Amino acid sequence: MKVSLKKRHWYAIAGGLLLLTATPSFALFGIGDIVFDPTSYANLVSQLTTMETQYRMLKNNIEHFSFKQQWQTALTEMKQANVRDLFGETEGMTTALNTNSPAASSTAWTAATVPVDDTTDTYLAAQAAGSAPRSELALIEASDSVSPDCLTAVGQYRAAREQDAAANSSLTAEQLDGGTATNSEVEQLNLLNAAQAQKMSEMQSQGVLQACLASEMTIANMRQRDAAAIDLNTAAFVAEQRTADDASAANEGNTWDTYLP
Repeated sequence: MKVSLKKRHWYAIAGGLLLLTATPSFALFGIGDIVFDPTSYANLVSQLTTMETQYRMLKNNIEHFSFKQQWQTALTEMKQANVRDLFGETEGMTTALNTNSPAASSTAWTAATVPVDDTTDTYLAAQAAGSAPRSELALIEASDSVSPDCLTAVGQYRAAREQDAAANSSLTAEQLDGGTATNSEVEQLNLLNAAQAQKMSEMQSQGVLQACLASEMTIANMRQRDAAAIDLNTAAFVAEQRTADDASAANEGNTWDTYLP
């Protein structure tokens, strides 16, 4: 039976379309129902490569480090303060500098400083606001408020360092340990979290000390500022007196009555 030219042309087109839509596979060993699919094989190889990469990454995460000692640091220990107290002039000072004791700090500051007598009340009450005596009183009162708090801050920091010494040593030992138990990914993350927590505590403690230093600097600045203001006021007063009263020997009578050298 002969196939017309037109039908043969149509069969060729249909065959070509079938080849284009077919899965890229072919028979193995001449058996028609067993086929090899290159696309599936390539996907499988890619998956195996990815799994191998993940395995190596996990293996590296759980393997321990061999030379951790290169990161080792030492926690500087603070010497206990021991203030001599011969006649009670520094009562409570040693306790204040080594422990978190506001009461000891207040006692120590009171014992170590010169008090303002009650006999000055009448004199100070008669002074104008902003005068040198009132400014001196303000400086003393501010210092009496800030300085005991600073003693407490120092004592608190010393006490905290001593209390945290065991925890810091334990963390350091865990971080530098080369065993498998302390080098899993979870354990390392826990150590990082613990280190960050200790760092935060240290920063907070030092923040209290820095606030104390800023307060003391403010008090010191008050004294310097008042001293400069008194010098200016004195210079202006002297200039005024020299203008009003002749300082020469021939006209010294009125000068000695009101002159401030």
